[in-house]
Amino acid sequence: MPNPEPVRASAFHELLREQIRHEFTASQQYIAIAVYFDSDHLPNLARRFYGQAAEERSHALMMVQYLLDRDQTVTVGGLDEVQPTFVGPREAVEFALEQELRVTRLITALAQTARDTGDYLGEQFIGWFLEVQVQEIADMRTLLAVLDRTGGNMFDVEDFVARQLRVGAAAVGSRAPKPAGV
Repeated sequence: MPNPEPVRASAFHELLREQIRHEFTASQQYIAIAVYFDSDHLPNLARRFYGQAAEERSHALMMVQYLLDRDQTVTVGGLDEVQPTFVGPREAVEFALEQELRVTRLITALAQTARDTGDYLGEQFIGWFLEVQVQEIADMRTLLAVLDRTGGNMFDVEDFVARQLRVGAAAVGSRAPKPAGV
């Protein structure tokens, strides 16, 4: 029986390769934010952002696995620049929100490209990421609002994070793509 034809690389596949770099960069950026909070002795915020870093890494590996499953070439390269320091907790969370908004624009462009090029498998795959982005933006907006409402009382913010914000809640589900290496 002859081998099936390999799947031709599409515009969607090219953008997905770029998105892998963006996801790994987001992971590293969240580590920088977590270290900022950890060094300021804010363990719940630090834990939240360490967890977010792991989630972004997982997203990159889901994309790697998708490309491998589609018989596409995958090369993992360098990262974009990461901001290592912040003036205060609000700046760190605001930066995280801006990052999630950027990632959402990129994921939306992926979905649009899949649709425009008739890549229905790609469109179905990327739909899960769009759903996750809604929750990630909502969580960052909520955290920013809590920071503002507490007037800078980081003990109240820490308490809120411990009680209300759980990393990975959006990623749980049977529809989640499989990450590479799992």
